[in-house]
Amino acid sequence: MPETELKKHLFSSASGGKWRRATASKRAGVLVPLFSVCSKNSQGIGDLADLKLVIEWVAATQQSILQLLPMNEAGFVFCPYDSLSSFALEPAYLSLKEIPYFKKGIPFAEIENLKKLFPCGKPHVDYAVKKAKLRLLWEIYAREGEYSYGNLKRFKRDNAYWLADFTLYKALKDYHSSKAWWEWEDKYKNRDRVSLEQFQKEHEREISFHAWVQWLLYEQFKAAKKFAGSKNVLLKGDLPLLVSRDSADVWAHPEFFKLDFTAGAPPDMYCAKGQRWGMPTYNWDKISGDGYRYLEEKLKYAEEFYDILRIDHVVGLFRIWSIPYNEPAENKGLKGAFDPADQSGWQEHGRRLLSVITKNTKMLLCAEDLGTIPPSCPKVLRELGIPGNNVQRWTKDWNKTHDFLEPEQYRALSVAMLSTHDTANWPAWWESEAGTVDEALFMRKCADRGIDFMEVEEKLFNPEFSFRGRLRWKDSVDSAHTLLKILGKKKEEAKDFIEMYQNTFQEKEKLWRHLKIKGPMREKSDPEIVRAALRISLESKAIFCINTIVDWLYLADAWEGDPYRYRINMPGSISRHNWSLAMPFPLEELLRHKVNRQIKKLVSASKRI
Repeated sequence: MPETELKKHLFSSASGGKWRRATASKRAGVLVPLFSVCSKNSQGIGDLADLKLVIEWVAATQQSILQLLPMNEAGFVFCPYDSLSSFALEPAYLSLKEIPYFKKGIPFAEIENLKKLFPCGKPHVDYAVKKAKLRLLWEIYAREGEYSYGNLKRFKRDNAYWLADFTLYKALKDYHSSKAWWEWEDKYKNRDRVSLEQFQKEHEREISFHAWVQWLLYEQFKAAKKFAGSKNVLLKGDLPLLVSRDSADVWAHPEFFKLDFTAGAPPDMYCAKGQRWGMPTYNWDKISGDGYRYLEEKLKYAEEFYDILRIDHVVGLFRIWSIPYNEPAENKGLKGAFDPADQSGWQEHGRRLLSVITKNTKMLLCAEDLGTIPPSCPKVLRELGIPGNNVQRWTKDWNKTHDFLEPEQYRALSVAMLSTHDTANWPAWWESEAGTVDEALFMRKCADRGIDFMEVEEKLFNPEFSFRGRLRWKDSVDSAHTLLKILGKKKEEAKDFIEMYQNTFQEKEKLWRHLKIKGPMREKSDPEIVRAALRISLESKAIFCINTIVDWLYLADAWEGDPYRYRINMPGSISRHNWSLAMPFPLEELLRHKVNRQIKKLVSASKRI
């Protein structure tokens, strides 16, 4: 679709007003998890004051979108997609030095001590910093007393829909030693009105403290957004589709959720057993019966901070993989089913919910449409003027040639990128995953067909390049016919094996040709290879191109050693290395780093703003 035709479509779509405000221009941007950055003033984790330095860097590299991961309070497990609230912000991101209205002076000594206890510069964030920050915040609050400033009162009034429930939930959670709400005393678990009113009277100070913290976060985030506007940088937020089972939302509105189920994803070529996320699925009938106010209020608050909003797992608005809550955890997503079950209703279900979202926000919407997607999803997204995602490693002709798409073949209405927060970074994918299949998935498929995995593995896969649970095809398996012969199966018995083979055999060699780098293919990644990959995404037809800060910094070989160490998240796993990756140097150094010239040159050459 030519650019003029695209603009005409976007301006006439349901998102037309939003696209006019964004000028419907091709833009470049970067995804930066706030927890991954720090400055010389940080206490062990990036904060909302540091966000201004990130914005300066984005502008200095001629990019105009800064995408953040969810900023909602994540509890002490710190998974941003499993939040304690769809509204409340994460206290760990509060800048202590920028708290206003100190009557007795900023506690510099205590803040400096916190910096010593939680120094920046380590490979991963130590989330004990959250407890330490909250402890200091309580001391400040107790010393300073309740503020009577009008903007705090106004904040409480304007956000009464969610703030009253959230602050009460937090105080009750503290009272019950951080236990999940369903483990509380029955009178609190089941929201007995008289008991809750009595608790509020007895714990008014603790409840007010949590409101004060949220107000401070609100004020600092709003200031960061204002600064971004002065630099012509759009902030792109990420509102998780789902919320933690142990959250203020679920405790306050259990009728909005199907608590007998948990959301996840079906098995695919990357996760042999699928995924089980733990969050409950929605009861959309109950939410619609309340006039969608819960959804509208979430959008209203997010709009305070963001110009663009990423709709997480948008296909979940059409249908979601629903797993019985009592299903054994080791089965992950194997025993799930789609909800709604009737496929014929998926399109209208998704269109209705996306229309509600579109009508109730000024934010420009983008959608994460990865995974197994029914045809109705991209159709509705295009109709409403909402971009999907084009991740380079999956942007290929899956049905005929199985080759990577050229830049001009990308969807115009999309966000192009090399990798996401849930994938290996691009160099790690190149070195460890390109041209491979998932070993656990292949083993399970063999077991289902009565194939001796150990016997065929030796004939099919190259042990030199098979590791981390991935299997690289031998060059000698040069056709689907050869594959079938080794498997001892007929074509109609092994269609899924053929599909895996066709989309991964010599995938690395195909991409090498696509990158147009001279000389023989190199197994190891290097800045030249990363630059060529970035150039393709930047020069694509996609209206936006947003790459992770991890991939951008590989232009300068900023990350040392095995690139697989530098993952933001490994889906389906629980690890202290998930959601804790830290930058190899402070933001002050990033602002003067020589890599900035390379980034600016690439963005400028792509004619993006």
